[in-house]
Parts: sequence; structure tokens; C-alpha cells
Amino acid sequence: MGGIAGTPSGGEHRAGLPPRRVLVAKPGLDGHDRGAKIVARALRDAGYEVIYTGIRQKVGVIAELALQEDVDLVGLSVLSGAHLGLARQVLEALAAAGLDDVKLVIGGTIPASDRQALLDLGVDAVFPTGTSIEAVVAGVAALWKESDVASA
Repeated sequence: MGGIAGTPSGGEHRAGLPPRRVLVAKPGLDGHDRGAKIVARALRDAGYEVIYTGIRQKVGVIAELALQEDVDLVGLSVLSGAHLGLARQVLEALAAAGLDDVKLVIGGTIPASDRQALLDLGVDAVFPTGTSIEAVVAGVAALWKESDVASA
């Protein structure tokens, strides 16, 4: 399966299993989605099945789509500065929908000083503006590395 050179694939590292499903979402009023579309395409090219919500999604809609689409991961793109509140709300909505096993990553304009706070909330990975696309794909793949090895 083609992908970004040197990065694990969402399909290849799960031999015999379907590719992991990823929901890429733009919560809140932020209308800039170029980065989210680039990440969605890169994850698709790496073998993930990607659902892109489009811009200005409500938190409840993101959680409902995650449930309906049976995703393994939700990726939020936030450029507005509301990343802490939105991450908290999405985590709460996912938990309320019974999706505690769904991983949450967030990317965008995130100050280094907020990274640990996001991780402490329960976000699985943070990819601030400037993170290479290869690092995003590798970081997403690494979220399951231990569990995939254990189940092999």
C-alpha cells in the first residue's frame, strides 16, 4: 500500500485486519481546514480509512459521527485557541457515547505550554503547527504499536 516513505501504514501493520478508521474533525467556529485536509489525505495514503467532517462541527456531532462510523481515532484540528475546552468537551462526549476506547489526537495552533495540559486531560497525542506530516502519521501509528504487538 502506498504511503509516506518510512512511516508505518494503518493497513500494513494490521495484517489480516481491516484498516483503522479515523475521523478528522474541525470543531467550533474555525473555518480554516487546509491542514486538516492534508493530514486526512496523508493518513489515507498511509492505509487508514479516513472520514473528514468538514468545518464548524459541533462537539455532539463529532461524537455521534465517531459512534456511527465506528472509528478507532478522532483527530481534531484547532486553530482558534480553544483547544483545551474543545478537547475536554470532545472527550466528555466520547465517554458519554460509550467510546472510551476511541483515541483522541489534536493538532493545530497549540502553544507548547498547553501540550501537557491536553495530555493530562486524556488526549493521546498533540501535533502543534509545524509538525511534519511524516511525524503525524508515525505518531498516530505509534498509538497502537504496543497493542498490535501484544495481539499478534
